[in-house]
Amino acid sequence: MSVVQDQAKPRLSLARIIQMNIGFLGLQFSFGLQQSNMTPIYSYLGADEATLPLLSLAGPITGLIVQPLIGAMSDRTITRWGRRTPYFLIGAAICSLCLLAMPYSPALWVAASLLWILDAANNVTMEPYRAYVSDRLDSAQRPLGFLTQSAFTGLAQTLAYLAPSLLVLAGMNKDAVDANHIPIITRIAFVTGAVLSLVTIVWSVLGVRELPLTDSQIAQMRRRPASAASILADIRDAIVEMPLPMRQLALAMFFQWYGMFCYWQYIAFSLARSLFHATSSAAPGFREAVLVNGQIGGFYNFVAFIAAFALTPFTRRLGARPMHAICLTASGLAMLVLPGIIDRMWLLAPMVGIGLGWASMMGNPYVMLADSIPPERTGIYMGIFNMFIVIPMLIEGLTLPLFYHGALGGDPRNVLLLAGALMLAAAGATLLVKVSPPARAYLAPA
Repeated sequence: MSVVQDQAKPRLSLARIIQMNIGFLGLQFSFGLQQSNMTPIYSYLGADEATLPLLSLAGPITGLIVQPLIGAMSDRTITRWGRRTPYFLIGAAICSLCLLAMPYSPALWVAASLLWILDAANNVTMEPYRAYVSDRLDSAQRPLGFLTQSAFTGLAQTLAYLAPSLLVLAGMNKDAVDANHIPIITRIAFVTGAVLSLVTIVWSVLGVRELPLTDSQIAQMRRRPASAASILADIRDAIVEMPLPMRQLALAMFFQWYGMFCYWQYIAFSLARSLFHATSSAAPGFREAVLVNGQIGGFYNFVAFIAAFALTPFTRRLGARPMHAICLTASGLAMLVLPGIIDRMWLLAPMVGIGLGWASMMGNPYVMLADSIPPERTGIYMGIFNMFIVIPMLIEGLTLPLFYHGALGGDPRNVLLLAGALMLAAAGATLLVKVSPPARAYLAPA
């Protein structure tokens, strides 16, 4: 059922579009801290390498449950502050508190529990934020809106990955740890993330407020107010009526996100073995490997920041589907060569490929969906589309421990080889997607 119809929307200046999306800087800084630091934190607290995927299930499970529900709820929310804003503010506040507490975790179960709450808070914010951009901008400006989000993702994660190394450059001791073996530089990075998460989101959503709903729109929404039954019915109906491009993207999304989760979880351990011959977190070279991972991770995210803008004319000319396949291929080949590199000076070359793939993953799938999503159901479809991200992550977390010590020989470098092969498979599956003409037109110049 149509709840809120699309309406004429005022065009925003570039400065205003940047302001409305700068909250993504804080949100993605938080994600960057998780990607680069959670597996080392788990390891410092005594986790075994094979159990790391199980400990990382918080993100997939909370995303699977929270994002569709929050998306459906935000489509039906009526408050004086708007439909999406309450979710931004609540999610940002909880996220900041969890980031403050995380590096003080005294035990493995505490860190794992905090990650569950942190991921839930991030998910409360994420999909309403994407829906807010779609709500606020007309069809001609939406590409720039999502492009800006992708760019801030790259910039924020660059800063998050580099934060510990920058603190070392500022004179801090990389080997200074607390009683739980967690580095002090990690603690300061998380405190920085807590401040950024809250401040940037508040500045964005209060500076560029949501468009007010018309009386007729409010009347339509109140004729079927939000309830547990109506929200679950909305999710069921949306899945049944899912746009064809979403269905066709499922296989490619499975391969690329299974592979990317493998990469994030095991890159630091792979570097520890290939560069420093360190086989455990207690080995002298492990903390150095974590810093190197932060540096090369910052570089590939900076590449993604630049690529978010640089890929636009190529995507406009070639289409989102082939461009996405090309970028995934570059990422897959990069992951395949990484385990064989034994000199850190050569690590930046494959990071270019991974950065291209990451930039495309954060933008081109949304371009392919484009106008196939009904405007009155933007929130719920953004949440459902996230299921194509978290389900592969969930499956990876449950299955990889089963064959880590067997088929993969207990060697994290083999996990990276698996990740590279999956990225190449994702590129092939992407070429099977039949993109509708409206989605191609999505990148038309504003």
